[in-house]
Amino acid sequence: MSETKRKGSRSAKDIPAVILNQLNKGEIETANLTEWLSVDQKLLLENLLRQCKRTVYLKPILESIDSLKKQTVNTINETIGNGLLELAIQENDAEILILIQSHPSDLVRCWATYTIGRNTKLSIEEILIQIQPFAADKHFGVREICWLAIRPALIKNLDESLAILAEWTSHSDENIRRFASEATRPRGVWSEHIEKLKQYPELGLPILEPLKSDSSKYVQNSVANWLNDASKTKPQFVLDICAEWQGKSPTKETAYILKKALRTIQK
Repeated sequence: MSETKRKGSRSAKDIPAVILNQLNKGEIETANLTEWLSVDQKLLLENLLRQCKRTVYLKPILESIDSLKKQTVNTINETIGNGLLELAIQENDAEILILIQSHPSDLVRCWATYTIGRNTKLSIEEILIQIQPFAADKHFGVREICWLAIRPALIKNLDESLAILAEWTSHSDENIRRFASEATRPRGVWSEHIEKLKQYPELGLPILEPLKSDSSKYVQNSVANWLNDASKTKPQFVLDICAEWQGKSPTKETAYILKKALRTIQK
């Protein structure tokens, strides 16, 4: 799962045909967002299933994609992941689920996150344990999709999820620390809002407090965005927390978080 060293093309039309072919075959990872958006996921799925000798899975998943009201990279991603999960359960095919979790293609690994996050046979503790390697994935796309994949289960089991993720804030891997914050953002991006955290953002403090002066800019941005989300429904809470942090944590890291956290309030 090592991150590619290629820089990637700036526009879709500039992606070399040989690179696009490798991406659609699942032989290499995407190097940037342009490539990530340019992969033909249906073709990638077909190539994957052919390689795995499971072409019988192709038709029902393609039919699900075709029935989508809006086909975007994320809706297709989710539909393929859910489809693979349903077929694997139906066919008692655990092998395909294991195979895609360590696949060279970042998009295939994205599909794998849905086979974990949407598996109703797993407890929230099991889901989070199994998703952690994806939270630590070296590829940006996998890290973004994996928290989206578990978001519905997290919302249904919010208190337990917050308790588990609070422990992740002391992890040595910045990606895992960032996941704890990003996955629990009250509003989030491209995802269902967490109404309870919009109304009671203080419930997120066991996650936010340990990260208020995190050394990673990646984590700092997530914490700031978390608080900015909260400021849209509970501005006084955010003002109070920022004032408190400013007093007890006079670091440049905290100052950076506070400035970004208050951007909506101070408009």
